[in-house]
Amino acid sequence: MTSFFIGDVALDEYYTADRWPGRADKGMIKELAAEAGGSIANAAVVHAGLGGETQFISLLNDSPLSQRLIGDLKESGVGVDHMLIDPAIPESRNFIFLVDGEHVVLTVEMGEQPMWLDATALAALRQPGFLYTTLYRVRRLHARADQGILKQADLLADLRQHGRRVIFDLDVGGCVPEDLPYLVGAAVVIFNQVGFRAAFGHDEITIIGDWMQAHEIDWVIRTLAGDGAEASNGDTVLRVPGFPVDVVDVTGAGDTFGGALTWCLSQGQTIEEALDFSVAAASRSVTIHGPRAGKANSDEIHRWLKEERQTRMR
Repeated sequence: MTSFFIGDVALDEYYTADRWPGRADKGMIKELAAEAGGSIANAAVVHAGLGGETQFISLLNDSPLSQRLIGDLKESGVGVDHMLIDPAIPESRNFIFLVDGEHVVLTVEMGEQPMWLDATALAALRQPGFLYTTLYRVRRLHARADQGILKQADLLADLRQHGRRVIFDLDVGGCVPEDLPYLVGAAVVIFNQVGFRAAFGHDEITIIGDWMQAHEIDWVIRTLAGDGAEASNGDTVLRVPGFPVDVVDVTGAGDTFGGALTWCLSQGQTIEEALDFSVAAASRSVTIHGPRAGKANSDEIHRWLKEERQTRMR
């Protein structure tokens, strides 16, 4: 069963600073080595590292940088058979500033060009499996089918009818009422704390059951940074604590969580098992520098989890 990841891949340019300057302020930064990143690409790399069959789709230009990014995905075991190319779009880059144990990310605007899936990509997506993506990308998806042009929410509905289960990573952006047709029938919707509050105007995951039922969403997950994660199916709330680790770089922690969760669910694990493993994978990732520090096989993560739990018991 192949999991598809549709989203961004980019060159992450890293800088450190003693503080984040205010308006009309100045500051000094230190440049670090740039690395291949991009939120959904990071999640795909984590999924592939765990042994999952992985395909990634994005829209890039045809520059040497784009070829480098695609080549890096291949080296990480991620399939790129259905990548889309438009020479007119900008280079895909993120500027990441590490300040006081947190990160500020500035992304180059890539535009709103439609992403046209060809017949081969559509056929592959019309197979059972998971699709991990974002609202920004699904708003742009188009495909030509026997019944005419499928696009956006209608295309997602078609994929769901063919057994493709959608996992949305809504991160800090949350969602607004206009987004809800895309979320209908989702297997999982992931928010972080900021995105959850932006979507619902509060922090209480126990009172969103009616919203979930109205949109036929199986699970909502809220990641809680160092405090772990919690999940609701509208009736039950599951909570998994985080790990007290020495943080090196939080970039990619949420991506690690999402990629690991997708792999766990594709292996038939319960949501409880998936949460436990994914929190461990994300916690381990922040102890290592880089957007793809979460890449590891399952034995490495289980070993790390065992060692951390033993340390807690001492």
